Amino acid sequence: MKMRRILLCACAVLLLVAISCAMLVIGRGHTLYFDNKKLEYDGQTYDTVRRINVFVDGEQVAKLSAKDRGMATFTGQTLSFDIVVIREKDGPEEPYSFTVKVPYGQDGTIVNLIGMIEGLPQEAWMSEFIPAPVVEEEEEEIIIDEFDMSVEEG
Repeated sequence: MKMRRILLCACAVLLLVAISCAMLVIGRGHTLYFDNKKLEYDGQTYDTVRRINVFVDGEQVAKLSAKDRGMATFTGQTLSFDIVVIREKDGPEEPYSFTVKVPYGQDGTIVNLIGMIEGLPQEAWMSEFIPAPVVEEEEEEIIIDEFDMSVEEG
């Protein structure tokens, strides 16, 4: 009877560990930032386009002009999205489809859409989003002398 109880407890612990690992991968939320910014890679410069519309599951999540950034939040490790590129005013629309696999441990990832469109390798267009540190300004202390007994001469 005692051996059976130990075995059931061990199975329950293993089941909980397996569920935890699955939820870490499946249920983790991520934020993907889309950039329409100039990109420099291997000594070559890739310029911005006039407008990029980003669609996730058929819903527009970002409308990016040159030098803009948009975002989408999702769960899981991969995100599939479509973009429509307009390179110049009144120019033709160019549709693209991409699937991005987010590295484990990254909550915020920046994707430069210009690099993806140009077919550059992943290290050129993907980077981790690191927020700028908040710098708090110190308030100057103003000391008022309550016992200032200056006398005006008249």
